[in-house]
Amino acid sequence: MNAQAPDAPEITDHLAGFLKAAGDPLRLQVLQVLGQNSFGVLELCDIMAMKQSGMSHHLKVLAQGGLVEKRREGNSIFYRRRLPQGDNSEGALHAALLEELDDSPLDGQVAERLEQVQGQRAEQSRAFFARHAEQVDEQQELIADYGQYADQALELLTRASPDAPDGKSVLEIGPGDGQFLLELATRFDTVFGLDNAEAMLERARQNLTVAKRQNVQLILGEWPASATILPTVDAVVLNMVLHHLPAPASAIGAAARQLNEGGTLLITDLCRHDQHWAHEACGDFWLGFEEADLVDWAGRAGLALQESQFLALRNGFQVQVRTFRKS
Repeated sequence: MNAQAPDAPEITDHLAGFLKAAGDPLRLQVLQVLGQNSFGVLELCDIMAMKQSGMSHHLKVLAQGGLVEKRREGNSIFYRRRLPQGDNSEGALHAALLEELDDSPLDGQVAERLEQVQGQRAEQSRAFFARHAEQVDEQQELIADYGQYADQALELLTRASPDAPDGKSVLEIGPGDGQFLLELATRFDTVFGLDNAEAMLERARQNLTVAKRQNVQLILGEWPASATILPTVDAVVLNMVLHHLPAPASAIGAAARQLNEGGTLLITDLCRHDQHWAHEACGDFWLGFEEADLVDWAGRAGLALQESQFLALRNGFQVQVRTFRKS
């Protein structure tokens, strides 16, 4: 008893800070919102319809309670939910709280304002690729050339979908010029390519025509807004596109819903990095992702991690190639 006594105040202090942070309805709504994505202070002010001083106070309390953390993306600071830690006193409470929040519907007005903020982000991405369609390859090669990750991505997808192309279907989100669509068209009966830039779809269309691939349908639209016009599929592919999307957690959740039972989600994307120039040069919304974040988002969407590969690239970037299974 005497050996453990000095730890008691520290444990109770941790729990008190955690319970104080969680003991406010507005802060719980902020945690719900951050379950969808990371947001800056001004974005959260718009979503929650409150002044910056009040939002900054609530975020400070949440950070002190170990429920949120912040990170820099270019010139902006974004807040995100902190994942539960299994080795601290409030770990189990933290996990149970987030599970309950994720199972509860978001307030209608908050959800409407959240959609508006995410729509503004999507418009920024769409405008970038509309302006720079011809330079995308050159800009992308500054970070990761297609040939550096395509073989590994295709290998993991093939292992995860051994029965293709026996009646199987696949959707690639953000296919760019369609190089990976050409590979998918040889392994799946039906292939869909969804992109938000007509200029990029035209490049893919030209490459598919040259290769005489007739089992690919190209669709103009946003993800996940366009999910309702697509059928469910056996595989969804997100190759180097998640860091361009305004709401990566929501994008993964929508991909999970688009999958048939036993279907596979393939994600190829950058690991977390600090190369801030990628925002302007390549239209990157996020500076890569923590490995644990992808697993957490996929897990909350009902997907189980199958395989992972990590590829070291030039200029200090690292790519993660991962497959998830819908059980």
